[in-house]
Amino acid sequence: MDIEVWHIWIIVGVLLFIVEIFAPTFLAACVAIGCFAAGLFSYIDFGIKIQLVAFSIGTLASFFGVRPFMLKYAHRKSDKVKTNVDALVGKIGKVTVAIDNSQNQGRVIVEGDDWKAETENNEILNAGEKVEILKINSTILIVKPIIKN
Repeated sequence: MDIEVWHIWIIVGVLLFIVEIFAPTFLAACVAIGCFAAGLFSYIDFGIKIQLVAFSIGTLASFFGVRPFMLKYAHRKSDKVKTNVDALVGKIGKVTVAIDNSQNQGRVIVEGDDWKAETENNEILNAGEKVEILKINSTILIVKPIIKN
């Protein structure tokens, strides 16, 4: 079994797609698409100059044509995922130490973690009340009481 030039182009293209899995910038995939284009022209028995032109055109076309589309639609949800303390906003917690901004005291437990807390409108909240996290100021949760119906 002899390895032909078009086999090499295809193998390199597949390897570049595997690299793309670990570096999702769609750069290696653009070069892989160029390799597949060159592999196609090599399979049809065009010379190395035509293969390199096909590689260049395929790479550039995918870089300027396909890559912007992929970055816009394939990664659109990744920026909206909240992580770390940003994920606490909107969560419900329970007051463990009465919150009184004038006394600089108050603690809330949210998802098993104990946080220093203040109210947004300088309200005094007693231990045991449920609160909603509005925002985070450094390491202090800004909360509001949950109104019971």
